Amino acid sequence: MMEKLLSVENLQTHFLNEDGVTRAVDGVSFDVLEGETLGIVGESGCGKSVTSLSIMGLLPDRIGRVVGGDIVFQGESLLSKSDKDLRDIRGDKIAMIFQEPMTSLNPVHKVGHQIAETVILHEGISKREARKRALDVMNFVRIPDAERRFNEYPHQFSGGMRQRAMIAISLACRPRLLIADEPTTALDVTIQAQILRLMSDLQKETGTSVIMITHDLGVVAETCDRVAVMYAGRIVEQAPVETLFDTPLHPYTRGLMTAKPRLGAQSGDRLTEIKGVVPALNKPIVGCSFAPRCPFATSRCHAATPDLRPLGDAHQIACFEAENLPPLEGKAQ
Repeated sequence: MMEKLLSVENLQTHFLNEDGVTRAVDGVSFDVLEGETLGIVGESGCGKSVTSLSIMGLLPDRIGRVVGGDIVFQGESLLSKSDKDLRDIRGDKIAMIFQEPMTSLNPVHKVGHQIAETVILHEGISKREARKRALDVMNFVRIPDAERRFNEYPHQFSGGMRQRAMIAISLACRPRLLIADEPTTALDVTIQAQILRLMSDLQKETGTSVIMITHDLGVVAETCDRVAVMYAGRIVEQAPVETLFDTPLHPYTRGLMTAKPRLGAQSGDRLTEIKGVVPALNKPIVGCSFAPRCPFATSRCHAATPDLRPLGDAHQIACFEAENLPPLEGKAQ
């Protein structure tokens, strides 16, 4: 039995702006076990990245704040930590790979020096030892000719190599948890596959737990053990990845499945769309947030908010009508 490394418990993260309060994350709960990869999937604006920034303690100053719930890492609440304690944890025990490496790497510092600096900051070792660690981790993430590239700047790296450099920085202190926020979005398909394969191999070799944040179900299928589906700031379905793809139970998850291209589809075939729009999160939502777009919604769905509840082995669902849905047609293969 794998132990819990991270527990997010009823997390509520709000943003204060001129339009009022935006409930970006509204009661999210999930666990990450030792050595597993948890996927968090959903369309843009559903709260995936805000959840990760809440865990890292990197919410924008003054406008973003956690107003409820808890984030427990290795048995201790991160929300009770001081700023200094959080800085010590970030990059050491918990690391993050951001979506666009060119904006995450410092353009005026050499790549190898940025990796070495992370180790010096958290472990206090000498520059010579940090250089050796940096070269080791550059080789570990398969950056060719690491000795030469140690002294190159980010603009001299290709997109795929910059992402490998970001992974190297993240792994330099051997973190227990790695959060990857859309790590392949800006890369072409071939490089995406290489980066995903690399991350999967590294996860198996190091035993690091991973939270993979993405809007791409293909990435989830290829890399994750379990998956949580988010919609409008809440988790609406959570299950082992095989279970979710074999038996998606929430109408939103089904909509994501059928919206993907299918093998054997003809050139003139249209993708199935999810009609309607995501609700505004700066206004109160009455009932299920997906009800206005859901073809199976009843009067109860429009009046009450369904809680995430167990349904079957290791499957959780936030839907009143999950047991009454017809068999899914046109699921992506």
